[in-house]
Amino acid sequence: MQTPAYPKMTTAIPSSLARLPELAYNLWYSWNPSAQALFSRIHPQLWEQLQHNPVRLLQEVTSEALEAFAKDTAFLRQYEQVLQQWDAYREAGTWFGDTYPQHTQQAIAYFCAEFGFHESLPIYSGGLGILAGDHCKSASDLGIPFIGIGLLYKKGYFKQRIDAEGGQQAEYVTYDFTKLPILPVYAPRTKAANEEAEQLTVALQVSDRTVKLKVWAAEVGRIRVYLLDADVEGNSPWDRELTAQLYGGTQDTRIAQEIVLGIGGIKALRALDIPVGAYHINEGHAAFLTFERLREQLDQGLPFHVALELVRASTVFTTHTPVPAGHDAFPMPMYEYYFRGFFPGYEAQRDTFTQLGYDPDKNLFNMTHLALNTSAIRGGVSKLHGQVSRDMFRKFHGNIDANEVPIGHITNGIHLSTWLAPELKELYGRFLPGHWQSQQADPEQWSAIEHLPAEWLWSAHRQLKEKLIRHARENLAEQCRRTGQSAGRIEEAQRSLSPDALTIGFARRFATYKRANLIFSDLSRLDRLVNHPERPIQFLFAGKAHPADHPGQELIREIHRVSQLAPFRGKVVVLENYDTSLARYLVQGVDVWLNNPRRPYEASGTSGQKAAMNGVINFSVLDGWWEEGYDGTNGWSIYANNEADWETQERENKESIYQLLEHEIAPLYYQESPVPTPWVSRMKRSIQTLAPKYNTDRMVMDYTNDTYLPSLRRTEHLSADAFAEATKVADYKRFIQQHWHKVRIIEVNDGTSARQPALPVDRLKDVTATVKFGPVWFKDTAVELLYYEEHPDAWRQVIVTMEPARQLDDSSVIYHAMIPAHLKHGPHFSVRVLPISENFARRFELPLVTTF
Repeated sequence: MQTPAYPKMTTAIPSSLARLPELAYNLWYSWNPSAQALFSRIHPQLWEQLQHNPVRLLQEVTSEALEAFAKDTAFLRQYEQVLQQWDAYREAGTWFGDTYPQHTQQAIAYFCAEFGFHESLPIYSGGLGILAGDHCKSASDLGIPFIGIGLLYKKGYFKQRIDAEGGQQAEYVTYDFTKLPILPVYAPRTKAANEEAEQLTVALQVSDRTVKLKVWAAEVGRIRVYLLDADVEGNSPWDRELTAQLYGGTQDTRIAQEIVLGIGGIKALRALDIPVGAYHINEGHAAFLTFERLREQLDQGLPFHVALELVRASTVFTTHTPVPAGHDAFPMPMYEYYFRGFFPGYEAQRDTFTQLGYDPDKNLFNMTHLALNTSAIRGGVSKLHGQVSRDMFRKFHGNIDANEVPIGHITNGIHLSTWLAPELKELYGRFLPGHWQSQQADPEQWSAIEHLPAEWLWSAHRQLKEKLIRHARENLAEQCRRTGQSAGRIEEAQRSLSPDALTIGFARRFATYKRANLIFSDLSRLDRLVNHPERPIQFLFAGKAHPADHPGQELIREIHRVSQLAPFRGKVVVLENYDTSLARYLVQGVDVWLNNPRRPYEASGTSGQKAAMNGVINFSVLDGWWEEGYDGTNGWSIYANNEADWETQERENKESIYQLLEHEIAPLYYQESPVPTPWVSRMKRSIQTLAPKYNTDRMVMDYTNDTYLPSLRRTEHLSADAFAEATKVADYKRFIQQHWHKVRIIEVNDGTSARQPALPVDRLKDVTATVKFGPVWFKDTAVELLYYEEHPDAWRQVIVTMEPARQLDDSSVIYHAMIPAHLKHGPHFSVRVLPISENFARRFELPLVTTF
């Protein structure tokens, strides 16, 4: 990656501190406490006031202050140490370079609607953005040739303020991009060398209008994320607002933003001349990138079906939500309006393009359908979410069982260096092997946690808890001041919460399915928990509701109302403006992380993973990542019979929460003093079992091994010899699709009749099936027999491959297989035929299955 040109600071930087802008403009500082400490030392109050933004700090600190630091020996020593760390990081060998040296020249392009790196760059709203930011950071740490593509929102998401009645007030700030840790990207110079380069712009059609986009870059360690900005002179006022706000506006705004992200992102990559080998669509918002890539292939002269094969081969898609409303879909007239500028010159392919995203059941253009149809590798974000996604999109894939739907999963993780408290990072470093951070995905690295003295871990945790409580008190006092509360109420806020009480945190987006108010179902019981004379419990809540989500805002109002009741005042609190800064305090400082969504609507969730790394113990419904992370010893699960109706599950969840708090969690926390050794043992168990698995190093290595590299290799294979293999595969698929209706199973003979008694289970019998293939070659198919075996947990599908026994004529073959003798065709087993090819990316490449 080339060293960028840094803008000239308004404050002169002394020559001995000349590399401060280099540190300020690379988000590497966001996961390196030593860099943050360096900037904080320049002006601690300003550093806090400016949301830990080093660019603004250097712009607003005085020249005299910097001159003084240039002569401060201790500061210069600290500055040099940070630079040594930064240079060592950039120059060190990496996992990807060591493992895949032959693939370092082609980038992975990762498209996402939001990126949450740090509070100093507020272009994220919540979990999706934080995950994307953490993904990028680990891609940098691992040395992956990785490029991010996103949008640069002039007003970000929103700042949340809570009024005296608990109402959420959304405040929008218009950001000056020159004061953010991003850099303009300049177009290649084509004029005289002494002329200034201009910021790179790209243009695309949005309906019948040409929209120009400026390109900016966020430096993230070794990688770069390009951000598109529609606030460009010459665009219409409406178009200049396209990148004003994240998840704001109407459906018209949303579809236009998604065109900008997908199509504009591809145009930016081409203008930058970056060789890309694989494309990752992180949620359906960016799926229009496949339209632009298809158009590129058509312009090269490839037929549509061949172009589609190439696009699919190089595209990875991750879906993030099991909630139907989370999958963007647009009315067909709206889709046609916004793409009327795209199709001139491609009229013959217009319907074929459209069918890729068309949902015939709802007569909508569905972005998830588009992503599924244009990606060879698709997955969810946890094991359970993979199952849920296979169920959701079963119909999309033809006549197969949900477990066979070609949607996998890679469970989310978190960027350990970003979310692990510096106090714990230092403590772990004293007991874990020397390379534990670079080998954090290796469980063996974490076994030494067992030997960490309980009093040391508890002391570090207490420090973090006290920091959280000080910050929470400031947050509450500021709410009181802003809403005109009395001096007494402000003083009360400053005394709220106790560092000695069992502290439970709940922080996430306020959506109804996350059930933030579940703990309030029995206030008298909650009163006994909160005000127990020997085992008191206190609760901290934080989170934003989307400005258009009125039920979500009602949840905030309800919790605020309870927090103002006499039994709960100062012991149940609602903190405002949940962002990455507040999140760090919470996941590092509470004792227990509460999560009680309606299962299975939490696709993964990562806040509990952040907490676990910091020794905070999870207390959660078995949903998302916790369904696979919980082992019975490393936290607590909130019980419900998942097969029961919603009302029963809700009732069981509530009872389980109260029972566990009353009889297990609080007694364990207060069991010993001053160091609750049994509690610390569970903290250690949580760290040991969860830290090596639920980090983004493991996650990104999984993406690289299981999706990026297979996509690169398959694309290279299909592109060879002037796309000969792509043409071969595409032509084969077209032939199969045209003639599959002629494939029929004529007869199945299992040697039994309806009147014959069942035979013993331990005997086998021979089953034959006669299949007529028409023009399809029988060796291009698989003939299979399916039945189900009963197991303690479920009925499991058994697939038996049938072998050719005899060819009857040019198009008919008899197959046979041995199965348990008691099974009868129809009630117990079936036979199916499906197309196969060694060139398919997955087993059910085509939704064509004939069953009898």
